[in-house]
Amino acid sequence: MGSCKDRERDPQTTFVFVHGPIIVGAGPSGLAASACLSEHGVPSLILEKSDCIASLWQHRTYDRLKLHLPKRYCELPLLGFPEHFPKYPTKHQFISYMEAYASHFSIRPNFIQNVAKAEFDPIRGFWRVQTQEFQYISRWLIVATGENAEPFDPEIVGLDKFNGLVVHSSEYKSGSDFRNQRVLVVGCGNSGMEVSLDLCRHNATPYMVVRNTVHVLPREMFGFSTFGIAMSLLKWLPLRMVDKLLLVMANLVLGNTDHLGLRRPKTGPIELKNITGKTPVLDVGALSHIKSGNIKVVASVKEITKTGAKFMDGQEKEFDSIILATGFRSTVPCWLKSEFFTKEGMPKTPFPDGWKGENGLYTVGFTRRGLLGTASDAIKIAKDIADQWRAINDLSEISVIPISSHLEKSQAT
Repeated sequence: MGSCKDRERDPQTTFVFVHGPIIVGAGPSGLAASACLSEHGVPSLILEKSDCIASLWQHRTYDRLKLHLPKRYCELPLLGFPEHFPKYPTKHQFISYMEAYASHFSIRPNFIQNVAKAEFDPIRGFWRVQTQEFQYISRWLIVATGENAEPFDPEIVGLDKFNGLVVHSSEYKSGSDFRNQRVLVVGCGNSGMEVSLDLCRHNATPYMVVRNTVHVLPREMFGFSTFGIAMSLLKWLPLRMVDKLLLVMANLVLGNTDHLGLRRPKTGPIELKNITGKTPVLDVGALSHIKSGNIKVVASVKEITKTGAKFMDGQEKEFDSIILATGFRSTVPCWLKSEFFTKEGMPKTPFPDGWKGENGLYTVGFTRRGLLGTASDAIKIAKDIADQWRAINDLSEISVIPISSHLEKSQAT
């Protein structure tokens, strides 16, 4: 949880036994797992490295961010969004929903608890989770730090030589900080597109780097959510057929994006998402600015210079600032000692069975299927642990009853 750096154990460790599961991470995944467990009467303890819930949303998102999907597909289990929220809630509305969710289920994480190490003790049959001051011990460990735990900074030749400002999109708040600047945006995913759009609206000139192929879909088609259309079609049609239909409709709405420098992958958008986790871009206005030339599409960066960048197609341009819209990554391999995860920090077992490992290890929020996947994981995990919880309590009662009966008989005689 957190960066792989500076993970030293304090010699003055205090041991804490946790009766229910330990959950690492107080984002939507951790909150959903805790709420579902409480519904089954199972207590849990959330450890969170920051000072608040949903820290990614609170500290590492830009001001204009809204949910890309309708709220009905982004609800956590057992408590939906308020009815008065719009179809696509804003960042601040989503945060308020998270806070209300935690309050409703009386979820009180232990904040400023950066997990340095977690490993299973096979001799005692417990998980040991080490933070700065404490070692927490439990039968169950739920990894809820998610796919996007920390920003990913790519290695770009010469980046350290650039004289201007270089920031990751996680530090970007508003285009007002870049007014009248020429800005290189490295990355063309949803963040890269939205940052470029926001820069345009503040009179900056964004140059967006497109290194690979990318699926761009309209957020809505014919008045309906594109994601909702896809979910409905998947109930009746094979995945690849749904992908073909989506692309036909997208071309009708958006036109052919290839001539804009946005070449589509050969694999369809849903299939590609399931295989690689690469999310299609849901357009909220950036494409029209690309068509008008307000957002410039440029080739891969060959090298960053003191004043700008050289590109693979031979061009060279000057820039005032660089924004790295290069996404996030999992940090699980930094702290969890387990063969269940890949070196990239994702479960080795593919969806839909990646939620459960061995020896009481669980994962929530690693499905590459957004908050719908999170909700599904949380419900399965809670039921599985609740069954074990009841069995353990039943065994405890059985082992106590004969002793009590024997004492009563002894006293009677």
